[in-house]
Amino acid sequence: MTALTRTRVWYLRPLIMLALETGMRRGELLALEWTNIDLKARLAILTTSKNGHGRSIPLTPRAIAIISEIEVRDIRLFPVNANAVRLSWERLRKRAGLGNVKLHSMRHEAISRMFELGLSIPEVSLVSGHRTLSCLQRYTHIKPENVAEKLARLSVRSE
Repeated sequence: MTALTRTRVWYLRPLIMLALETGMRRGELLALEWTNIDLKARLAILTTSKNGHGRSIPLTPRAIAIISEIEVRDIRLFPVNANAVRLSWERLRKRAGLGNVKLHSMRHEAISRMFELGLSIPEVSLVSGHRTLSCLQRYTHIKPENVAEKLARLSVRSE
């Protein structure tokens, strides 16, 4: 996050933050047009995605704030190509000392966070676009400690 504050690449911080908030893929973020954003309904509408199916992404208040801060420059939120993002990410990654972390890791993190927040499998699948549980499970990194905490909270309520 510190390295992100130092970058001169205008789109990198909002793109990464939006990936963390929504779980969207790089290509989905780069294809996202202003007309696909419905702030009133709190949705980002993807007409197509990697699996060939469109979906509507619910936007968190933080995602809405990120989108609201992006200056309109084009019909797309991020009017840059995938290679420019890749190169910017690589420079940031090296500067931040992130080792071999991929930009796609933001998707993994977002999906894990959704589960940690208590979203159900169907709810996370709706957001992520995964059509099978086995595919979705590859993206989740649920910690046993978090499950223990959740069980403790739930058991207190039932007493």
